[in-house]
Amino acid sequence: MKPKIVVLGGVTAAGKTGAAITLAERLGGELIGADSVQIHRELDVGSAKPTPEELRGVTHHLIDRLPPTETIDAARFAALADAAIRDVAARGRLPIVVGGTGLWLRALTRGLAPLPKPDPALRARLEAEAADDLPALHARLTEVDPEAASRIHPNDALRIVRALEVFTQTGEPMSAHHARHARGGPRYEMRFYALDLPREVLYPKLKARIRAMLDAGWVEEVRGVLARHGRVPPLKSVGYAQVVEHVEQGVPIEETERLAYKATRVYTRRQRTWFRGEGEAVRWTNADALVEASALSELEGWVRRGG
Repeated sequence: MKPKIVVLGGVTAAGKTGAAITLAERLGGELIGADSVQIHRELDVGSAKPTPEELRGVTHHLIDRLPPTETIDAARFAALADAAIRDVAARGRLPIVVGGTGLWLRALTRGLAPLPKPDPALRARLEAEAADDLPALHARLTEVDPEAASRIHPNDALRIVRALEVFTQTGEPMSAHHARHARGGPRYEMRFYALDLPREVLYPKLKARIRAMLDAGWVEEVRGVLARHGRVPPLKSVGYAQVVEHVEQGVPIEETERLAYKATRVYTRRQRTWFRGEGEAVRWTNADALVEASALSELEGWVRRGG
């Protein structure tokens, strides 16, 4: 029998980590990260990786796990998270999964849809088209799989190529494969919360967060990673990509700040769309409501009683 887990997803800057730490302190839990940037070492400032002071002694698995040069996909993440969950539960602790990388959370909580293996020749052709004109490739995806296109960032060449590859191989949109697969049951008994905030509250938080990251040495962090490793994949993520342009192309820092804020706003909209697509298993709330005394007591009862 698999252990119970609590999952905290949702949008950037909604307070996921802080809420997860409070839950861990109250419920005797440990955190398991589901963030595709925080899992890498050397990427601390721009990923908002929690510091030891912020963690307050709470153990956090799957951050600082990989070097920035090493790639990881959703299937490998799920395997690592499964192992961490088993370890945490075996010690009588509650596994609390926290992060905003939607596909990783889907892989962990529901598994991934069975899809055809990559076709090397087809992939090479699509990758060449992406290198030549990525916006045109994303536009093509919008025509054949608008749902997938709405969830995939126009600059995410890897996922655009994969979605078109699946469509070409099967004649069916990737979103249809995922929707059919989603009708299966969850892999864990869980409480899955998506944290969000009203836009008039969230957007000022995003702006202040980006300013604070720049003040805390985000540019210097990126310079160091580029000098040591070059343009590693995590540097293509939202925010980091804009700082890379500042470092490599001389984009003024004020414009970099504006572009990072704009890209992050777009990303939060995509996160919201993604988690809404996860169906009734997801309970929408905000960080403050989740850690209120009554909510904590109810969640504690679910953990202790088994239902």
